[in-house]
Amino acid sequence: MHLHSTFRFAVCALLFVALPAGAVLYKWTDEKGGVVYGDTPPPGVKAERVSATVAPADPGAVQDMASKDAQFKKWQQQRAADEAKAQKAEVDAKAKSDRCTQLRGRLQTLHSNTPLYKFTDNGGKVYYDTAERDQAIAETEKVMRDLECPSASG
Repeated sequence: MHLHSTFRFAVCALLFVALPAGAVLYKWTDEKGGVVYGDTPPPGVKAERVSATVAPADPGAVQDMASKDAQFKKWQQQRAADEAKAQKAEVDAKAKSDRCTQLRGRLQTLHSNTPLYKFTDNGGKVYYDTAERDQAIAETEKVMRDLECPSASG
């Protein structure tokens, strides 16, 4: 029952909104010489029926609005792409900075007199000899140059 009354209300509302669209508009001159518009002219007055439709002020307005909308959407897409690019650059810079910090720490350890070792496949330790240490230093310095890591002092 509630759905039925809601439907009736919606139909009535639509009819109420549609009534002005079908209304007739008249134009006449009153006794003082002024032009009057209305939906019912007074009796005995010569009234002229007027079209109630309004012509658009600018026929190109719709096309102009669509063009501006397309430009705005393009600008939004470009802005989103620029923000994503900047965010990626920031993430990449942070990753590079972290990697350079790790490499500087490795290089510092390789230059120290601390005994260094690596694990074998069976879990045993094999200590670096001087040649292996020098090779590890050279490799680390090369990676740092390739990454263009700033020096530890700057």
